[in-house]
Parts: sequence; C-alpha cells; structure tokens
Amino acid sequence: MKAKQTRLLLVLTACLSAPLFATAASSPVNRITVNQGAIKIEAYEQGTGKTIVILPSLGRGAQDYDDVAGYLAQEGFRVLRPEPRGVNGSQGPLNNLTLHDFAADVALLMDHENTGPAVVVGHAWGSQPARVLAVDRPDLVKGVVMAAASVGKFPPGYSEKPYGRMVEAITGSGNYALPEAQRLKYLQQAFFAPGNDPHPWLTGWYEATHKAEAQARDATPVDLYWSAGSSVPILDLQGSNDAVVIPNILKSMLGDRVEARTLAGAGHAMAPERPREMAQAIAEFAKRVYADTAVPGQVKGG
Repeated sequence: MKAKQTRLLLVLTACLSAPLFATAASSPVNRITVNQGAIKIEAYEQGTGKTIVILPSLGRGAQDYDDVAGYLAQEGFRVLRPEPRGVNGSQGPLNNLTLHDFAADVALLMDHENTGPAVVVGHAWGSQPARVLAVDRPDLVKGVVMAAASVGKFPPGYSEKPYGRMVEAITGSGNYALPEAQRLKYLQQAFFAPGNDPHPWLTGWYEATHKAEAQARDATPVDLYWSAGSSVPILDLQGSNDAVVIPNILKSMLGDRVEARTLAGAGHAMAPERPREMAQAIAEFAKRVYADTAVPGQVKGG
C-alpha cells in the first residue's frame, strides 16, 4: 500500500511540474549536409510543420540555439539551423565575401529542403544575411525576426556610428588568447544582462568565421538590405539590457511593418539568457505570419 501511495505521489508531482511551454529537450535533431562546388553547409533540423530558419550571431554557431529550437519544435514548427562557413561541418571560401554569399548559403539549404517561404530569424549579425535573403530571394522569406539586432543605419539626427558600440568587448569576448577573467568581463559588458551567467559563451567562438562575417558586412552597402525589402513583416525582438543595440530604431523607420517586442532580463546574447521567452516570441510572430497559409511541401531535395 505504501509503495502504491509513493508511486501515485510521483505521478502527481510529475503532472504538476509539467511546464506550460514545452521543454526543449524532447525533440530529436537531424543533421543535414548540402554541397555545391566548394561549399558545404551543415545544418540541424528538428520538428515538423511550417519552417523557421535561425541564423547565428557574429563568429558563433547554430548550437547556441539548441534550447530555442527545441521549444519551437514543440510548438509545432520545423526548425532549420545552418552553420555558417567555418563552423563545425560547414565549409567554403572565407575571403572576399559579401553578405550575399552568406545569404546564398542559406538559400542553398532552403532550396534543398523545399521549405518555400519561411520565417527567418537572424540573431545580431545573423539578421544581416536574413535581410539580404529577403532582398535576393523574396520567394524564400515569409517574415524576418531581428533578434538583438542593429539596423545598420539611423534616422536623420543621429551622429552615432552604426555597429560602433562595445567593439572592444565584442572582439575580446571570443579571443582565446586573453585571460578567462578578462573574457568574462567582456562577455558581461557586451552580451549578458546583469545577473546572467556569461560562462556558456566562453566557448563556441570561431575566429576565421568572425573575420569573414565582419568583412562581408563591411563589403555590402547597408542601403541594399537594411529594410529586408519592402513588404515582409518584421519582428524587432530586443533585450531589455542589450548594451550593443540602440532600441526602437526600426519601427520609427518602417512603421507598421515592424512589431517591436522586448524580452525582460535579456542582453545581447539573448538565447542563452532567455531561451524559453525568445522562442515564445518567435513562435507567436510566426503563427501570425503563417496564418491561413498552407504548409509548404517538405520533400527533400536532390
């Protein structure tokens, strides 16, 4: 009798502990590789349903979004996370690139996977190829999420230089030659809100990719892509404690195309700080964008 009562108590406890928003660990992850000439793109896929593509921040990879992708999969989405060139299994030339090259890598994966128009999430630097993709391949972009992302330009009256904040701290955070204590200081300054642990980002930096991505940004005129074209809806997802991004710029420039939303307690890193809340904001936006739209065919490409 006592054993039965114990088992009943465990069942009840498990039921009461079930989260309102799905846990991140319950969706299997598949690895996809796409090749074209000298270019090889590795990506992670999980979930079923309408597609959300996540592009990582400067010098970092897709695994930063393990939890975010898991939550999105549990919300009924298929999530694709391509690695940039130079990260894990992704390979390709890293010299003399523009953002068009990085956007084409994403398009290569999406065409291979027959996603059709999808919601594309760009975290920080990742918002730049996401927006270029919306210009170069509007057939692949249903909506754009700019997560902790700078616009790249300012309305009239601003004297500050785009991408000019926290440059030393951003660069130093991924410099493995520096003492760990100094790197933690930089990570806290640039990426993590007060009280959030910066240790998870001591690893996961890719110097060659960082350099290539920064050079590609500098080589691509921002006026060609900053607005992600002229029609797709945009979620400007901001962290309340983001030390890098100047908030509320995009909506003042693009008006009703932009929905601005702020995540409390998140800095520029956002994903390791508030993965559940980040996923929830993306999911709610994607559901609105996809409303009354059929799921694209998901037969694998050749």
